[in-house]
Amino acid sequence: MRHRPMMLIALVLCLAATAVAEADQTDDYIRAEMLRQRIPGLSLAVVKDGKIVKAAGYGLANLKLEIPATPETVYKVGSVGKQFIATGIMLLVQEGKLGVDDPIGKFLEGTPPAWNGITIRHLLTHTSGLVYEPPGYDPFKIQSDADVIKTIYPSPLRFAPGEKWEYGNASYFALAEVIRKVAGRPWDEYLSEKVFRPSGMKATRTTTTTASVPNRAQGYTDRDKLHDSADWPAVRPSGAFLSTVLDLVKWDAVLYTDKILSDSTRHQMWTAVTLNDGTTYPYGFGWELGAVKGHKEVHHGGGIPGFLSEFARFVDDRITIVVLINMDDADVKSIAREIATFYLPAPVPSGR
Repeated sequence: MRHRPMMLIALVLCLAATAVAEADQTDDYIRAEMLRQRIPGLSLAVVKDGKIVKAAGYGLANLKLEIPATPETVYKVGSVGKQFIATGIMLLVQEGKLGVDDPIGKFLEGTPPAWNGITIRHLLTHTSGLVYEPPGYDPFKIQSDADVIKTIYPSPLRFAPGEKWEYGNASYFALAEVIRKVAGRPWDEYLSEKVFRPSGMKATRTTTTTASVPNRAQGYTDRDKLHDSADWPAVRPSGAFLSTVLDLVKWDAVLYTDKILSDSTRHQMWTAVTLNDGTTYPYGFGWELGAVKGHKEVHHGGGIPGFLSEFARFVDDRITIVVLINMDDADVKSIAREIATFYLPAPVPSGR
C-alpha cells in the first residue's frame, strides 16, 4: 500500500488529458513534467484572444480517493492572491477613500516612528522595509490581522522605505487591514462583493478549514513521499485564496476591461516601482513584470503548503496561461513559461 499513490499517478499520467481526445504538444509536455517532478495533479487553462483554447486537468486532485484533477478543481493559489488585495486597495483609491501615497500610520493604530515614511505604495510594491513575515503569525492560531500586525512593530526596518525591493508577506497583512478599516467591513467580504461576484468567480474565496468546498484538491508536500500537507486554519491575507483555472480565466477577461479597474488604475498596477535612487524594479502593485523571449509578461506565482500556482498574462499578445498544482515541491513557473512558448507568436527575425 505504501507505493500505491505513486502507482496511481503513473497510471493517470498515461491517460490523455480530460479536455482532448488526442494528446497535443502541451499534453505531452505536461505529462512528462508531472512524471519527472512527481506532481500528483495539475490543472491548466490557456486563453488566446479572449477565448479558452485549452482547459484541462491531469493526474489526481486526491490520491486517496482517486479523484481526477479537472479545470473545475479548487486549489489554494497562495500569493497569486496578492493581486486581489492590491485590487481592493485600488478600488478604494478609485472611490476617493485613500491615496497610494498616504502614510500607513493614517490607517493603522500605534505604528512606531520608524514607520512614518511608509506609504500604501511602499506596501503594494514590497519596498516598505518591513520584515518578510509578521513574527506573531501562527498558521494554527486564529487571531485578527490587527493583532498580527502589531507583532511587527518591535522589529527594526530592514531598510529605509523605498530604498530597495524585498519581497515579503507582512506588507500585505497591513494592506488587508487598511481595506477593513477604510471599507468598514472585513476585507474578504469587500473583495467578494467588489471583485469576485462581479467577475462571475463563483469558486473563488478565502481559504477555509471548516466550510465544505466542492471539488477541492488535497495538497501534498515532499515529492518523494507525497505527504498530505498541513491545512492552516489561520487565514493569511498575503496568500489567502482558493480558486480554479476557470475562475482565474474569468478574472483575466475582466482585466482587459474597465468593469472593475479603470485603464489608468491597471496601468499603475503594471508599472515597475521606482526606488529612491531613481532606478526601477520589475514589480508593480501585486504583480510581477517580465518578459519571455521578448514577449511582455505580467504575472504572479504562489506557493503555500501543498500547492503551487502561476498566473501569466502576455498582454500584448492577448495570451494567458494559468497553472495550478497540488504539490509544493515543483517548478511551476518554468512549466507555465514553457507552455506559453507553444502559443506565443514566434519572434520576427531581425532585418525583416
